[in-house]
Amino acid sequence: MADASSFYITTPIFYVNDVPHIGHAYTEVAADVLARWHRQAGEDTWMLTGTDEHGQKILRTATANGVTPKEWADKLVDEAWKPLLETIDVANDDFIRTTDARHELNVQKFLQQLYDDGHIYTGEYEGYYCVGCEEYKQESELVPGVGEYEGQLVCAIHSKPVERLHEKNYFFRTSAFADRLLALYEERPDFVQPESARNEVLGWVRSGLADLSISRSTFDWGVKVPWDDTHVVYVWFDALLNYITAVGYGEDDAEFARRWPAQHIVGKDILRFHAVIWPAMLMAAGLEVPRGVFGHGWLLVGGEKMSKSKLTGIAPSQITDTFGSDAFRYYFMRAIHFGQDGSFSWEDLAARYQAELANGFGNLASRVIAMITRYCDGEVPRAAERSDADREIGELETRATQASWSAIQRLAIHDAIAAAWELVDALNGYLTAEEPWSLAKQPQQRERLETVLATAYHGLGTLAVLLSPVLPQATAKLWAALGAPGTVQEQRVDRAHEWSVGDRVAPLEALFPRVEVSV
Repeated sequence: MADASSFYITTPIFYVNDVPHIGHAYTEVAADVLARWHRQAGEDTWMLTGTDEHGQKILRTATANGVTPKEWADKLVDEAWKPLLETIDVANDDFIRTTDARHELNVQKFLQQLYDDGHIYTGEYEGYYCVGCEEYKQESELVPGVGEYEGQLVCAIHSKPVERLHEKNYFFRTSAFADRLLALYEERPDFVQPESARNEVLGWVRSGLADLSISRSTFDWGVKVPWDDTHVVYVWFDALLNYITAVGYGEDDAEFARRWPAQHIVGKDILRFHAVIWPAMLMAAGLEVPRGVFGHGWLLVGGEKMSKSKLTGIAPSQITDTFGSDAFRYYFMRAIHFGQDGSFSWEDLAARYQAELANGFGNLASRVIAMITRYCDGEVPRAAERSDADREIGELETRATQASWSAIQRLAIHDAIAAAWELVDALNGYLTAEEPWSLAKQPQQRERLETVLATAYHGLGTLAVLLSPVLPQATAKLWAALGAPGTVQEQRVDRAHEWSVGDRVAPLEALFPRVEVSV
């Protein structure tokens, strides 16, 4: 079991059959924000992301493009998936590919152990298979096709026809773990979040678990089953193991003990694999189950789930090229209640950028730095006797710090940002009420002027620390302008209000410049 001060967080590993869209980026940013917050709270933090490169879907896509699956994966990883992390400013600690030797070898070790311990048997399976989901589907998960697919059954997610397969496969005795899984959900009510996801998982397990087909023999792009090389490991069984092969399972016991278990952040459409099958696999191997599984909602565009196949996919760079990576990160973490579906629109993004980032936080920062430069010759003022209004700002700094950290521990990213934004709004209101520009015209009010500016300056520094996990670029610029020691990322975010002030401010460019957009 990892130390209590250890925090290991993962995204799903993403299929490399196509380029990423903002739905993928949303998951990446959420995990990164949580990782940064825990890292800045002094915890031994590790963030993992990566790519899933085996399976029939990859094989078919590569073949259609006239290359081998590995060549296809290499191209997509180098040209699309790794650059995505730079585009949205994700500071991951590791990037795993299921074609890595460290992964493939230890998948075989895990599988061999389960086989030796009697958790795997030979059987036959016939059913509807969706290549897009890489998953057998129940009839309840299929809908009648329309248009060119009329008369056929199609996957409810992909709207593409499913295939009828009949195979002799190896099966994992998932059903044997139903009672232990139900006990897990009962003992740890927060194991699956949010509540809606937990209820769905409970329903699945209570209605009965079928054993899982964990091998395929009709194609050979995958990890070979160690005792039977005519079969490859089912892509999901292979992929789920990335969470432990990346942190030393099978080859570095010390690293594995340091990191595992992990908090998984996944889209709700892959919840069943992560909250049911994955813990059952770990139980079978005698390993600890994950720290938790959080199934976030879908990004909707025009009322539909983000999808390349339905042409609703938007490339993250379409947003970052205009608004910047900080605005991308802020918008999706603030505008969407983490755990629920959220609708994306260019109009809402542009409006929030202008009102909240440019006019709210950015303008506040510019005003405070400019007034200290102008009225105090750039020297950071010191507070004299404090009024109730001054003390109220100081108390709010403490409350906002505590509330945001509490929200992060609940995985409520939107609440953490909202707590910080109370301070943004309060400081803007405080400046409006105290009118330092008027005080500056009255020599007898010099002491009051410096107290007001000192109060605003300190509140601004607290905001820089509190918002650094969400807005890493803007807060780094602000920190430099505040003249504070070190970097903003070195500050304890769980004690943001205790930051050490500097001596002189430096010039500050607009943190969120005006953008011209046609929406």
